[in-house]
This record gives sequence, C-alpha cells and structure tokens, in this order.
Amino acid sequence: MGFEKELQAAREAALQAGEELKPLLGRVVDVRKKGEIDLVTEADFQAERTILDTIRRRFPADSVLTEETGEHTGLPDRLWIVDPLDGTINLAHALPFYAVCIGLQVDGRLVLGLVLNPVTDELFEAVDGEGAFLNGAAIRVSRVSTLADALVATGFPYSVHEASRSIVQRLHQVLVRAQGIRRLGSAALDLCYLAAGRFDAYWEEGLKPWDTAAASVIVREAGGRMTDYDGNLFSPFLQTVLASNGLVHEAMLEALKLRNQ
Repeated sequence: MGFEKELQAAREAALQAGEELKPLLGRVVDVRKKGEIDLVTEADFQAERTILDTIRRRFPADSVLTEETGEHTGLPDRLWIVDPLDGTINLAHALPFYAVCIGLQVDGRLVLGLVLNPVTDELFEAVDGEGAFLNGAAIRVSRVSTLADALVATGFPYSVHEASRSIVQRLHQVLVRAQGIRRLGSAALDLCYLAAGRFDAYWEEGLKPWDTAAASVIVREAGGRMTDYDGNLFSPFLQTVLASNGLVHEAMLEALKLRNQ
C-alpha cells in the first residue's frame, strides 16, 4: 500500500520493453563487448529507453540508476534501479531466459520489485509488506530443510576467467552437498524462481545493483532470506549474494566458505 502508482508505472514500462524484446530473440545484430565475456546489444539500449521514458513521464523528479547509461540524478531519497535486459548473452544466443527488471528504493530501503520474462509472460512483482506475486497469484519460498534435498542455482561473474579458482572451489563444495545445481544465465530470474519455490538457494558474486535490486524485494516478500557470503545483511551494492528459503541458509553459508587445499 502506498506504491500503487509506482507499481503501475513499473508494470507498464516492463511490459512495453518486453514486447520490444520478444522479436529480437536470436536476431540481435549489433552486439558489442563491454568486457571479455560481457555483451551489450541494441536490445539493451532500446529497452532501457522505453523504461526511462515511462519513469521520467510519471516521476520526473526521481533518480534512476540503469545498467547501460548509469545514474540519472534526481531526488536523493527515491532511486529507481533498472536492468532493461538481464540475460543479454541468452538473448543473443536465442535462449528464452532473460528478464526486464525494475526496482525502487525509498529512503535507503528497497520497497518495490518487478521482474518480467517476456518469453514466458511470467511477471513477478512485490511491494514492501504486501507479499510476492507471479501473474497475480501469491508465491512463497519452498519448505525444503536440508541441503541434500535442495535444488540450487548459481551464476558466474564476468571475471570468471581471471578468478576461477575460488569460484570452482565453491561450486564443488555446493555440488557435493546439494541435490542439484542449475546455471540459467539470469540472476534476477534465478532469484524469482527461488521466491516461487522452484529453487531452494542461489549464490553468485560480482553482481551489480541492477542485477538483484528488484528481485530481492520479491524474495524478501516471499519469505526468503538474503545475505552476502559472510552472512551480512543483503544490499544490492555488495559484491556477493546468497539467497535461500531460510531453512538451508546456514548450510549454504558453510558450503561457501573457502578452505585451504
């Protein structure tokens, strides 16, 4: 309650951006490299323009932080955090697993999150204190209580080629403890799948605020728990993230500890 207009604007922006992204699946022509394995396409910029136009029209005084064009300064206590296309590599390779992400932070607290998979038409959304929803139906995290029974997800940072040893060590330590691991290529959707009870835990490092801000609200409102690898309270500005249904969180923290080899 209290953010109905913001949620309506975020929904409108995401749905419009999603419609623009649909026909580009596997048909992206202008692909550029921001890093060795970090891509950006015309689809990213097109979706971002659409979202920015809607936010500026509805809330012209607000600040906005986006992946492709950075920070647009406005009110210091209201910050929209936007990833117009989470899963660019998937889109470029015609894999139908990518998302539009829009979050809102007010007075330092993330209060609204919306994540859309345009291909499956799955719209995840949450407002602070009001629960989490998938296409209007309430969702909750799973009740799996042991890591041995848990299906977990992860992702690899763009720096994986330079820092693979610790990443592989953590992957191995979880692999031998969990029921299974998936790596799908969109941090936001991984988190939303956790919120919906499809995954029981998720971890990744090297993420940016726009990768997790929107989805973190959805996880929180679905009853999940989020920290960094050391158990510190989650912030989208931290470099590591561990999310879970809460029941397997301590076991995941233990599994992610680096050990001398």
